[in-house]
Amino acid sequence: MIETTHTLHRQGDSLKEDYVVLTMSAKGVNEEGASPKLARSLKIMLKAGAVNLGDMKTGNIYRVNLEQMINHVDNRSIVHGVFVNKNDLIKVLCFLKDADLGMSVVVSGVFDEVFGAVKKTGLKPHSVNISLGVWGKRELLPREEYLKISTMCGHGMISPFLIEKLVLDVKKERVTLDKASRKLAECCVCGVFNSERAAKLIRNLTGRVP
Repeated sequence: MIETTHTLHRQGDSLKEDYVVLTMSAKGVNEEGASPKLARSLKIMLKAGAVNLGDMKTGNIYRVNLEQMINHVDNRSIVHGVFVNKNDLIKVLCFLKDADLGMSVVVSGVFDEVFGAVKKTGLKPHSVNISLGVWGKRELLPREEYLKISTMCGHGMISPFLIEKLVLDVKKERVTLDKASRKLAECCVCGVFNSERAAKLIRNLTGRVP
């Protein structure tokens, strides 16, 4: 599976339910006066159906409320929104295109799906990054089922040991699927973690019904 741009290393077979949109200014080019535009980007992402939002300087919506996040956006913030289907991705791209904020927009997802969405909006990609996979002592990696969850945090802030504990807690009905996925989402400060996909992956590991 190949993905584009910043959140390159997400793994699994359900990536058509996982898209990250990022907006940012360019240092020394258009960062002056960017903060209200980036704050508006967050509002646009929320309107389009984002299941997680974040500013790397402040945190995500599982750690701070949206008003706090918006109030603390500055010219160098990088703001994120996570979407769980292609229709919502198309929607947010259309909204951002219409808003014409002048900020850089980065989309991460499966190639065919992302390019299909971009084509529908009439936008043209500027550049593309490709993940070449994981090299080295792969036998030292956590089990594949946990990597599907932990790789949704691009900075590696989600421990496989926490995933293992929460899977056990869900099995023993100590916590709900929703609370387990929210706990994991809190760890990913930037807000690129897909909590809805995480809940489905944990459910698959535990055999729990929705």
